[in-house]
Parts: sequence; C-alpha cells; structure tokens
Amino acid sequence: MMAAMYQTLLPFLGACLLIAASPGPSTVLIIRRSLTGHRHGMATVLGNETGVFVWGVVAAFGLTALLAASQLAYDALRLVGAVVLVVLGLQALRAARRTRGAAVADGDEPASAPAPVRESAWRSYRAGLALNLANPKAAVFALSFLPQFVPAGAPQLPAMVALAAVWALFETGYYACYVWGVGRMRRLIDRAAVRRRLEQVSGGVLIALGLRMALEG
Repeated sequence: MMAAMYQTLLPFLGACLLIAASPGPSTVLIIRRSLTGHRHGMATVLGNETGVFVWGVVAAFGLTALLAASQLAYDALRLVGAVVLVVLGLQALRAARRTRGAAVADGDEPASAPAPVRESAWRSYRAGLALNLANPKAAVFALSFLPQFVPAGAPQLPAMVALAAVWALFETGYYACYVWGVGRMRRLIDRAAVRRRLEQVSGGVLIALGLRMALEG
C-alpha cells in the first residue's frame, strides 16, 4: 500500500498545486488578512486548511455525498457561505474607510497608513475556517477529488484521510508564500493610499463572490 501511495503522491501534489493556484475567495481573504500582519495571514491560512482537512475527512466517511444529494442542504450551506463572504467584504470596506478617515482627519494623505485596529490572530483563524466550511463547493469537490488518487486495493478511508492531510499541508506551504510576499512589500503596502485601495479591491471582490454564490443555482 505504501509503495502505491508514493506512486500516486507526485500527480496528487501536482493537482494540489493547480487547485491552490486557482484564484478564489480563500486567496483573496489570505492576502487581505496578511495586510494586517504576518501572524494574521498565517492564522487565516491555518484556518482555511483546517477546513480543507475537515472536508477531506468528511468526504472519506462519505458524508459529503449527503450534501451533494440534498438540494435543500446544499442551498442552505450555499447561502450561509454567501453571507460569510459578504460580511468579510464589508469588513474590508470598513477598514478602507478607517484609513481614509484618518487621512482626512490629518488634513493630508499620510506617508503611512494608521495602525490597524488590534485584533487577535484567533479571529483571523476563525475567518479562514468559516470561509472554507461555509462553502458547499469545497465539500463536493473533496468528495470527487480525493477518491481519484486512492491506489487500487488500498483501504479508502485511511487513504483519503492521509491524502486530505497532505493536501492541507501542501496548501499551507503554498499560501505561506503569499503571506511572505505581502510581508516583503510591507513598505509599499503601509502607505495609506495603497492600503486603502487594496482593502477596497479585496472587499469588493469578496462581496461580488458572495453575491454570485447566493444567486447561482
């Protein structure tokens, strides 16, 4: 079994890379939270990947098949996910207004953005986790994705759980590069105008994704 798992590992990691590289709500949220600091960015990554692993385990037990089969359950989770996206988008827009308000109060555009409202990294973790767990597409995708890489003859449950763990760990490393990249651009991002624009763009994208999720059939 172990030899067969090693043989499927490389194509599985290639597929994980393609998935992670596809832009989506998680990417937007991770970048947006990384604007607050490295700790918040990594907490968001860990929350998102906890969700990835949870959905992988749920898929291993076949429970996501119930979600895929029940239109009512799927639609309910879809609407919850839409609300989560819109709320996160509104939070970003409020952060942009705070930056703008500080600039107006000073009577000029400051060289650096004002210090962000202090938040716990736990809040960033919860945001990443909620975004992933409230996405029914993530659940259904895990159900269809992971079984393709279970070697023939291997016990499906432990194999899928192991693949889900590898998937989450791989994406943690991948998204950590995003957090690092935002940190490297700190001097540029800390400018009030740049930070405000990034918050506005990320907020607008999250709201648009939430509305699309709410309206899609």
